[in-house]
Amino acid sequence: MSIEQLESIAQAMVAPGKGIIAIDESNNTIKKRFEAVGLPNSEENRRAYREMLLTTPNLSDHISGAILYDETIRQSTRAGVPFTKLMLDNGILPGIKVDKGPMSLAGFPGELVTEGLDGLRERLAEYAKLGAKFAKWRAVITIGDDAPSATCIDANCHALARYASLCQEAGIVPMVEPEVLMDGDHDIEICYDVTEATLRSLFGAMYEHNIMLEGSILKASMVISGKGCEEQADIDEVAEATVRCLKASVPATVPGIVFLSGGQSDEQATAHLNAMNQMGPHPWPLSFSYGRAMQQAAMKLWAKDMRANFDDAQKTVAQRARENGLAALGQWHKAG
Repeated sequence: MSIEQLESIAQAMVAPGKGIIAIDESNNTIKKRFEAVGLPNSEENRRAYREMLLTTPNLSDHISGAILYDETIRQSTRAGVPFTKLMLDNGILPGIKVDKGPMSLAGFPGELVTEGLDGLRERLAEYAKLGAKFAKWRAVITIGDDAPSATCIDANCHALARYASLCQEAGIVPMVEPEVLMDGDHDIEICYDVTEATLRSLFGAMYEHNIMLEGSILKASMVISGKGCEEQADIDEVAEATVRCLKASVPATVPGIVFLSGGQSDEQATAHLNAMNQMGPHPWPLSFSYGRAMQQAAMKLWAKDMRANFDDAQKTVAQRARENGLAALGQWHKAG
């Protein structure tokens, strides 16, 4: 695939008023979410749940793509239509999570490095045949006493760059996700410093690995107070700090930036995105790639009665997509 094709896919991912729905939870992660709403974690329940999400009427009005898990990209609707075909037929780009998750970074207690590079070239070739147009790799940066170390940041960014290079070789757009976790009692200033250092390291590594930035997407965490911080920054402070940090560290050639919700409430994630876009224009589109903030309300409703609440659950998904689509344009208004 040419750089022009990668570039056009990346641009489609951040088309005006559209974002990404992340439904790439591992089986262990979705087990916890299902247990919280009283659902057994069977393969059929996982398949049926993701079918409910992906068959939401008019989902593509505000959703440009969906990140899938290895199990999901191989599954089909109840009628036998492969999920990837269903998505492409409805104007939604299939994506795939390809990392193997964070593991302890040897020699640095409490710090993590994401694994999964072994065999990635072969896995990407298979995912491309299955219909994947983009992929995602998540790195985890923890803020704590003497953390993160420069070694942790650089190790994760080096892995992200190697992953991105393999994606582009396979004709797949890499979504690079260096998540600075909200866990901790740090203030917004510390989050800013760590996020800027991480993004500078990331784009330095991507430059060294000859990544074509025009054919990539950044999935970023917001610059926000730690969950345990006594003084929580307000919506405007988060928006201003996040935009300032991005402008200081992300090249303008990147086609777009999508945010993770990272433990924020549904409304918080939408409000922060909206405030950022009201500050625009920016060098790149700012949109969303939300998981829980897109799904949580719909999952609770669907779990109560899968058949009776199917339509209402889909309406909830559509509403969340619409709200975040408006926020990606700076046009969302809080209900009530």
